[in-house]
Amino acid sequence: MILTVMMLIVAAGAAGMYLYLRNRVEKVVPKLESRTPFKIESRDEKSVTLSTTIEFRNEGTQSAMIVDAICHPLLPFEQYDGMDVRGKAEREGVPREDDYFEALVIEHQQSAFLVAKVTLTARKGLSLKEAVAHMVDFPVELLYREVGRNPMRWSIARVILTADELAKLVGVQLSRN
Repeated sequence: MILTVMMLIVAAGAAGMYLYLRNRVEKVVPKLESRTPFKIESRDEKSVTLSTTIEFRNEGTQSAMIVDAICHPLLPFEQYDGMDVRGKAEREGVPREDDYFEALVIEHQQSAFLVAKVTLTARKGLSLKEAVAHMVDFPVELLYREVGRNPMRWSIARVILTADELAKLVGVQLSRN
């Protein structure tokens, strides 16, 4: 009888601990609706580098870590071949020249900010203004790998860089033909 009661107490304790820990997880949420507008970081006759800053909020109950982030602009040559597009992800305030992403911890109910940088370089003998005049809208994905109590996983935050937004920044009129 005593052994049965002790086993029930241990089982109840284990079940309680399981339920407690199961609900203690990280939950990183990109706040895309409050991202900053794209702005010019640098520019010359052939290329422009733009950036936008995105808040990542940990709405969970445990700390989370973003261990890697990659900025992946999706503009294949089949869609528009006048521009070569490259991306880079950085922590806000921690610029790097080596394209390495420095991991960060986001405490529960706190935020961190990641910067998505996109460099557009005119191709086919076009100037930047000529290339932008025929530009199309395209998505910029920020792929990030997060971990906490949950297994490590990749997630994607996607924003659209519109041709109109780019043309305004560069100071050209879009050609609609």
